[in-house]
Amino acid sequence: MASTCPNCGRRLKWYDVKAECKSCGVSIPNFNWEERLEEDSALAEKKFASFYRTLNMFAYSIWGTKLRIVRIIVSFIPIIGFIVPWASLKSEGESIGIDVLGVFTNGKSLIDVFKSFFGNTGLYFQNMGYENHSGPITYTMLGVLFMVLCLLMAVIAFFMILFTNKHPKSKLMVVFDCLSIACAVTSAVMFTLAGKAAPSFKGFNFGDIPMYNATGGIMWGIFVAIGLLAVALVVNILVAKAPAKSHEQLEEERLAKKAAKEEKERLAAIEKEKAKKEAEKRAAEEQERIVREAREKLAADKEKHKKSK
Repeated sequence: MASTCPNCGRRLKWYDVKAECKSCGVSIPNFNWEERLEEDSALAEKKFASFYRTLNMFAYSIWGTKLRIVRIIVSFIPIIGFIVPWASLKSEGESIGIDVLGVFTNGKSLIDVFKSFFGNTGLYFQNMGYENHSGPITYTMLGVLFMVLCLLMAVIAFFMILFTNKHPKSKLMVVFDCLSIACAVTSAVMFTLAGKAAPSFKGFNFGDIPMYNATGGIMWGIFVAIGLLAVALVVNILVAKAPAKSHEQLEEERLAKKAAKEEKERLAAIEKEKAKKEAEKRAAEEQERIVREAREKLAADKEKHKKSK
């Protein structure tokens, strides 16, 4: 209940539970209800307008143009670049392939490396110390680290398309695409250094993975990954530079579509009503024909009966 009477301004006590004011007798819940109803209606209309404004821009920012639809696709496709092999370390003992499933390389896969690292983290850092943090283990793990960062930046760039929908010309996706490519290039450098450093170490333990006479370097998959990321970067740049529609234009288009839909529904209702009346008319005519034929038959039967007598 209100703290004061809206009519006379009398301060209400906690025990004033009646709907009527003790001073002026006006019904407090129903006081000036028409004006309050109009205010509520105006407020609801304002909220709906804000909702449609947000929805219009969200839909437009994501798939409002052919170029933006292409952006969604090319921003998702780079995930393929993290499945193919980025690098490998081959040895007379075990071999390691920096691809997720180990399909493209023989030996341990990237998943196996992660399991080994998180199961023996201390051992890895100990082995890195043995090579003075400048050997194949250190460079390979740094390459994996930048590979993970590359994936993280690519994922953020993808979700920025959704989160920046209120700003259709935002360049945040471009920034994260550049960071992703930079991480991929750095990862390639680290894997290259790992391959060059490996022959200097006759035998070493990659965590708990023994390696002898190891050789390695980058593989074709890293070029695929960088290429896909570069395509996503180019498309994001094109989207950022392309002209974008304003909230007012989008609302006008929405209202035009709504009006066209309503007009189509109105015409369809008219046609439906017309068809209904025509059907009723045909049914009435058919009924009249049936009755007329029945009467004619009855009259003929009576005439025949009279003649027979």
